[in-house]
Amino acid sequence: MTGLVNIDMDVLRTFVTGIDLGSFAKAADRLGRSPSAISLQLRKLENQIGQPLVHKQGRGLVMTEAGEILIGYARRILDLNDEARTVLRGLAELEGWVRVGLPQDFAETWLPGLLARYERAHPKVRVEARVERGSALLEAVQAGKLDFALTWGRLDSPQCDVVAKRKIVWIGPESFQRDPKAALPLIAFDAPCEFRKAAVNAMEAQGIEWRHAFASPSLAGIWAAVTAGLGVTARTAEGKPAHLHVLDAGKAGLPELGTIELAVHAKPEAMTTAAQELRTLLQEAVIHRAD
Repeated sequence: MTGLVNIDMDVLRTFVTGIDLGSFAKAADRLGRSPSAISLQLRKLENQIGQPLVHKQGRGLVMTEAGEILIGYARRILDLNDEARTVLRGLAELEGWVRVGLPQDFAETWLPGLLARYERAHPKVRVEARVERGSALLEAVQAGKLDFALTWGRLDSPQCDVVAKRKIVWIGPESFQRDPKAALPLIAFDAPCEFRKAAVNAMEAQGIEWRHAFASPSLAGIWAAVTAGLGVTARTAEGKPAHLHVLDAGKAGLPELGTIELAVHAKPEAMTTAAQELRTLLQEAVIHRAD
């Protein structure tokens, strides 16, 4: 009887990393391996599956039907592996509360799943997550109401740790084209907002007239306004609704926006072991998904 083939865990992680980053060259850099080694791993995985998993489309990668099926299983397998590793590191008896602040972008995508896995690994720990704008999260950390918070930008805090960077992009309808005779309609949070600041600075540097067409305290409101065609917004591609598009700045007549930092702010007192463990897991996840 032919034995079952066990899929190599490292190869699966390489596959997921390459898809998340949109490039296996970036995956090689992230994982500290050579591009040729990554190519060999991908071929090994395709041989184990018996079908091609990706093909090139323009400058990017597109998954085949087999790749689309595998990616879901791969994420679940890796999540279980990482959860088991966390439990078996001798931290399963952690107790108490961990209070963490998060940006809306991540809280609406992959972070809830990570928090759920953490709570399953540490059933005696209770996690209280606060989703808010960065300035409010920093104030809560400084007041001792949060153990730590992840924010867009340093927010002029000298004690934060920068853990990753993301590219800022313009997001809007696919057909958007700036009218040079009219003020650019910007959709953004009211100040202080690092994305708004980057967009305004870039437009003013190029002498582009603009107007604040729509403001909202929630990211859902921002996406709704962009969907309604009220203007464009500056964010990262992560968490972007599928029906909206990352605009080609040059073709749309828009300025390039550079990058934005992701920073962790911790309360002045020493964090508990439970809080430190969650902080480590969040930082690993953010770094893993960086552009």
